[in-house]
Amino acid sequence: MRLVVTRPQADSERTAAALRARGHAVLVAPLLRVEPVKADLSGTWGGVIVTSANAPGVIAGNPARAALVKLPLFAVGQRSADAARQAGFTDVTSAGGDVRDLVQLIAERHADASAPLLYLAGEDRAADLVAELVVHGIAAEMRIVYRAVPAPFPPELTAALQAGDIDAVLHFSRRSAENYIVGARQAGLIEQALAVRHFCLARPIAEPLSGAGADSVAVAKRPDEAALIGLLEPGNG
Repeated sequence: MRLVVTRPQADSERTAAALRARGHAVLVAPLLRVEPVKADLSGTWGGVIVTSANAPGVIAGNPARAALVKLPLFAVGQRSADAARQAGFTDVTSAGGDVRDLVQLIAERHADASAPLLYLAGEDRAADLVAELVVHGIAAEMRIVYRAVPAPFPPELTAALQAGDIDAVLHFSRRSAENYIVGARQAGLIEQALAVRHFCLARPIAEPLSGAGADSVAVAKRPDEAALIGLLEPGNG
């Protein structure tokens, strides 16, 4: 398929590599860019949690970083685990890429923590990780350390829509889906933009597209990249 990935640049490149390995043609068209958010990360923590590869690196200038990198870190998947190691964390444990797997991992490995876990999060999230940990009797607190802000509609995306060279768009956040619609309208290409297939990480992400009149919108069974890419398999989307 001819696909568009609209994640921030670094995330898009990783997703594009996975898609190209499966034989798809991919246009990387970031509609969001990541920027750090100042956060108070001081305190006594039993460990650190990350669900995105964006989170570990953005705390590089935070006064609490030196203490945090000495703590156990639980990552949702291999990419976020690798990013944590690159950011200086040494005690890193990775789940299988699914938030539910991450919750189970923490419940098994760190249920007896005497201090709450620190969840380094983005402003937009597909799941309520802290609430899911509470169900298992695990205390955690969330701090927002980065946000994704709208990026301009790329000329390459405009040209591809004009030429009819897109089969589907992958949407990983509600904000990128909303920016896709806004950018397409500004380019005078809303009909073409909505006529292609849309694969979404979670139902809230799909809502702006369905509300705008998209012809074909599919939602992943789980809010993770593997499930989203699975929608591309015949009969799944």
